[in-house]
Amino acid sequence: MPRAVTLVRSNTLSDVAEYAYAATAPADARLIFLAGACPLDADGIVTPVGDYAGQAAQAVANLRTALGEAGADLTDLISTRVLVASSRQEDLGAAWAVYRDAMGDHAVPSTLLGVTVLGYTDQLVEIEAVAAVRD
Repeated sequence: MPRAVTLVRSNTLSDVAEYAYAATAPADARLIFLAGACPLDADGIVTPVGDYAGQAAQAVANLRTALGEAGADLTDLISTRVLVASSRQEDLGAAWAVYRDAMGDHAVPSTLLGVTVLGYTDQLVEIEAVAAVRD
């Protein structure tokens, strides 16, 4: 079955952004709204402490699991938001690089945000996402 998500690239806007500027899904698509994927291990512990890239990798792994349980995968994402508890662009960049590598060619519209704090003790990264699938 063909994918529900169509990425919209712009020939007018800057090509510096590492993602599509928009995405669409047909009316018959089922939308999946995911809770923020946190860097929690199976015991509910934030891991690895103090490591932006490591926490991004754990968050991506948890995102993959949640998507799979909803009948989707990373290529079904239509929009994401990557939250990083830091005011330093280097830290945001470290988390973003892991996220982008995981996404491969499926560069969905995304926002990278530096925030003051996230919900769990020692948490540095969280990934919010919406997916669209055809059943």
